[in-house]
Amino acid sequence: MRRWWQYHLFSCSKKIHLTEERLFRFLCRIMILKDRDRKEVYIVKTARKEIESRPVLAVCYDFDRTLSPENMQDGYIRAVDYDVDGFWAESNRLAEDHCMDQNLAYMYKMLQSARGKEILNKERLKQYGGKVRLYDGIKGWFRRINAYGEKRGILVEHYIISSGLREIIEGTAIAKYFTHIYASSFYYNEHGEPCWPAQVINYTNKTQFLFRIEKGILDINDNAVNDHFAEGELRVPFRNIVYIGDSATDIPCMRLVNSLGGHSVGVYDLENTDSKDTVCRMIRDERIRYYVPAAYTKGSEMDTLMHWIIDKTAAYEVLEEKHLRDRKEAAAKY
Repeated sequence: MRRWWQYHLFSCSKKIHLTEERLFRFLCRIMILKDRDRKEVYIVKTARKEIESRPVLAVCYDFDRTLSPENMQDGYIRAVDYDVDGFWAESNRLAEDHCMDQNLAYMYKMLQSARGKEILNKERLKQYGGKVRLYDGIKGWFRRINAYGEKRGILVEHYIISSGLREIIEGTAIAKYFTHIYASSFYYNEHGEPCWPAQVINYTNKTQFLFRIEKGILDINDNAVNDHFAEGELRVPFRNIVYIGDSATDIPCMRLVNSLGGHSVGVYDLENTDSKDTVCRMIRDERIRYYVPAAYTKGSEMDTLMHWIIDKTAAYEVLEEKHLRDRKEAAAKY
C-alpha cells in the first residue's frame, strides 16, 4: 500500500513536463515527509544539486601529491610496522600476479596487514586522516577562493575525485570544505569491521564523476546521470570545471576537461624534480593547460591562477547568458 506521500510524488511526476520534471528533481534534493496516520517522519535524501541563480565553478582535486605531499595511507602503513615503499611494492606485485585492480590490491593489503596489529574501522581510519600532512596554505585556501568567487558573482564548489580512501579523507582538517568526496571506500559489517570494497575508483572511472558534477547528479547509484540535458540545463558546464592533479593517473580526467573547454591544472612538488618533469610532459602532450607548484598560500602561483580562472568564468557567463537569451527570442519569433 502506498503512503500518502508516495501518491503525492507519483501524481506530481505524472503531471509535469519533462523539462520541469528535471527541475523538480533538483529541487527535491532533501524532503522531510510525515505519515499522518502513524506519525512517522521519513527523510528522503538525494544527492542532487539544484540549478543556481549564478554561475557555478567546480574545482575538482585529486588528493595524494595534489593536496598532500604523501600518500594518505602512509601513516597507517607505518602503524602496522610496514616499510612504506615495501607495502606499495607488494601491493602492486599482488595486482600484477592476479590480474587485479591496483586499488583493490592495496585495500586487500590494508585489511591483511591489520590482523593482530591494528583495530581497523571507520573511526580509526578517520584518525589517520587527521594526521595526513597537507601542502602549505591549503587550510585557508578554500575560504579565500570562495570569497573571491563571491566577489565576482561566482559560486565556487570543491570536490575530491581520488583513488584514496574516503574514510581517511573525511578525517582530514579540510574535509568540511568539499561539496562531495568521491573516493574508494570499504563496506562495514554490523560490527563496524571493513570486510569488502564498497567503492573502488581508478584512473579511468574517475571521469564519470565529472559528468555527475556537470549535471548535479551526485549520487553514484543515480542513473539519471545518463539523461540528456539540453543547453542551459547543465548545472556546471565543463567550461566551468577545473581539474587539479599531479600524475599520469589523472590524465583521463585532465584530457576530458581540456577537450570540453575546462581548465586542467598540473601541480608539482618544489622538492621533487621528477614531479616537475611529469607536468612538463603532460603539457607537451596537451593533457593539461597549466602547471603550478603545489603551494596554496595567498599570492602563490596557484592562488593567482585560480583568480584568473574565476575572472574568466565571470566574463564568459555574462556572454553565454546573452547568447541563450538571443537564441530563445529568435526561436520564439521565427
